[in-house]
Amino acid sequence: MLRQVWRRSVFKTFTTRTAGSLTAAFLAAGSPRWSSGGLTGGFKGILHPPSDRSQRLLQPQPARYLSPSVFISMASGGDQATSTGHKHTNRLAQERSPYLLQHAHNPVDWYPWGQEAFEKAKREDKPIFLSVGYSTCHWCHVMERESFEDEEIGNILSNNFVCIKLDREERPDVDKVYMTFVQATSGGGGWPMSVWLTPDLRPFIGGTYFPPRDQGRRPGFKTVLMRIIEQWQSNRAALESSGERIMEALKKGTTLSANPGESPPLAPDVANRCFQQLAHSYEEEYGGFRDAPKFPSPVNLMFLISYWSVNRCTSEGVEALQMVMHTLRMMALGGIHDHVAQGFHRYSTDSSWHVPHFEKMLYDQAQLAVAYITAFQVSGEQFYSDVAKDILLYVSRDLSDKSGGFYSAEDADSIPASGGKEKREGAFCVWTASEVRELLPDVVEGAVGAATLADIFMHHYGVKEQGNVAPEQDPHGELQGKNVLIVRYSVELTAAHFGITVEKVNELMTSARARMAEVRNVRPRPHLDTKMLASWNGLMLSAFARVGAVLGDEALLERAVQAGGFLKEHLWDPDQQKILRSCYRGDQMEVQQISPPICGFLDDYAFIICGLLDLYEATFQAEWLQWAEELQTRQDLLFWDEQGGGYFCSDPSDGTVLLRLKEDQDGAEPSANSVSASNLLRLSHYTGRQEWLQKSQLLLAAFSDRLTRIPIALPEMVRALMAQHYTLQQIVVCSQRNSPDTASLLSAVNSLFLPFKVLMHTDGNPGSFLCQRLPVLTSMTQLDGTATAYVCQDFSCSLPITEPQELRRLLLDRTAVPEAD
Repeated sequence: MLRQVWRRSVFKTFTTRTAGSLTAAFLAAGSPRWSSGGLTGGFKGILHPPSDRSQRLLQPQPARYLSPSVFISMASGGDQATSTGHKHTNRLAQERSPYLLQHAHNPVDWYPWGQEAFEKAKREDKPIFLSVGYSTCHWCHVMERESFEDEEIGNILSNNFVCIKLDREERPDVDKVYMTFVQATSGGGGWPMSVWLTPDLRPFIGGTYFPPRDQGRRPGFKTVLMRIIEQWQSNRAALESSGERIMEALKKGTTLSANPGESPPLAPDVANRCFQQLAHSYEEEYGGFRDAPKFPSPVNLMFLISYWSVNRCTSEGVEALQMVMHTLRMMALGGIHDHVAQGFHRYSTDSSWHVPHFEKMLYDQAQLAVAYITAFQVSGEQFYSDVAKDILLYVSRDLSDKSGGFYSAEDADSIPASGGKEKREGAFCVWTASEVRELLPDVVEGAVGAATLADIFMHHYGVKEQGNVAPEQDPHGELQGKNVLIVRYSVELTAAHFGITVEKVNELMTSARARMAEVRNVRPRPHLDTKMLASWNGLMLSAFARVGAVLGDEALLERAVQAGGFLKEHLWDPDQQKILRSCYRGDQMEVQQISPPICGFLDDYAFIICGLLDLYEATFQAEWLQWAEELQTRQDLLFWDEQGGGYFCSDPSDGTVLLRLKEDQDGAEPSANSVSASNLLRLSHYTGRQEWLQKSQLLLAAFSDRLTRIPIALPEMVRALMAQHYTLQQIVVCSQRNSPDTASLLSAVNSLFLPFKVLMHTDGNPGSFLCQRLPVLTSMTQLDGTATAYVCQDFSCSLPITEPQELRRLLLDRTAVPEAD
């Protein structure tokens, strides 16, 4: 349904003649005839969408026939263990990316992305084979095992192509360019991504996963390689010409800019349309947006709860809130939530959140922690705050480096505890009924029928003797006889069923989960991607700061401060005044950097700036606000489009990146432009710099067309547009920073969801960072030496407030019916 809505308008620029010429060039006389329409474009029975980044294009598709510019679209997840024989070793052995290291012993002459490979291609006049993936991508490593570890295919690749392996998480700028090409020429995409380039880096054929040998109408990778070699030699001009036309069309079609004098669209209209589009795609029984597969989609949830905050007296506002709370509750009860070892898996393959794709991504944990703590602010239900703490417990335990940084991901696949060399999806997480019975044999005193702890646990979590995974959710038979834990009954119903108290059930389930966690800890662990990315660390910085602030949890706030320190020490180059994209855990658990390091991209700056602003509001430590101001200045210098407004995703001066793209979708992560629109607005209030307010408006104007027509593609940017419309409240606390009365006022503010506010602190020192930027703060003083709050909006301020409950009432009154323009 939404696939039609979300299709890029640029695809309309491709004529049948362009696609046909590419097809004709590849399927020249003498080529095998797989079908009259071209090569096979997909497999039946794919349950997992191939991309966690784009849900508008990368939907699971039935078998179909496409132009040969893209061939087969497959799913993501998992990894394949590196061969221990080391018969072959290539240049990737010198890299630090876990994904590249996984390919260091392929019989392929791999190069990392860089000048050495480019110069070789030009010198030898060979096409480039670019293979893109990431370390927890299941089908990336299926293709590695089937094709890249194959000696014959390795020789074909090495002798006829310059082969480049790329980690998409290290170089999202390169990935975006060639994924745009693949999507534009096929309407689909995903990882692994396979693209063939000219020596000057221009793509001419692209696809995703290939089986190694022909499978009926599906061309095998070897066959594809041989046809490309033949066509490169005999029909090169046609290949290059078709690819060039597509790239030129992409350059025109991906341009986003504001017209001279254009203003952003009207926020209420855009927000209403975004709500209607989300409501249309909402699945009422289990929550979420579409039937299956289901992604958490935190950007949708945060928009809806912000929409409710300004429409709470309307039926639409009530519906928006219900959609959020129901979705978050059903996710937390579902199998997508790890009930034994905390955190959330990537997505659910079914509509009931039961059977997940088992990988765990850092960016999901960060955004979901914020969504759950926001639900707690709105509802006051401890259930939601417990889930937020649960997520951060997982991250602190399993995704944290001693330096203060956060690792990227944990894999879906692992070696089963029962033995064997073959990794299986979910092996670390699932249980047989016999395992549960053996582990939890205790008879529970007072329970009906002398029930054991296993009986109660299995009832509550839906454990069945034959396993609880339906065959259609397990196409490879990896979960046969296994159980994915999912809460089937409320604690109250479970207590009634066994004739015991609710408190007893809670106590028993806590004990049972702890025992099961001990058993899981001795199972072979999934692969851990220990790459530390600046952008994802910025997202997690926000999570710890915001959850810690709402709960008044000093340990969480200390972890947030540690994360901020990590970013400044390890991912900031003070000499070049640039953010670095990534760093790595070394063999001795030290933090390592590659040489030369990868410079940061737009999302690195935007997400860190947002995290620093959240950290400042949680701690009132001005150093974080000051660094945010410095980083925003650098971001403007590096990425701002002076002609059209908005930010390019990467440094436009990099000649190896062929398209100057502006991300135009909030997907698994919010787009950096969406986050920047909010950052600029917040910073304009903290610093008094009106040019940042104007930049925010120009940015929103550049995306006017998309915001107006399909705001569902940019729910995070719609939130920024709403913040512009309703104007931010400035909540100023005048006090000694660490005093108990300051903490009381902060607690009152943080108990509420206030989506359109900035929170600032002054101790009356005219030389402080904020007073230097906002001299008006020097006129705000404490009453009788007590912490005092002022609430300001549209150049007028409330009377001074010293009582936390009075402050809370005032903020509630001001948000009940916001003033519209």
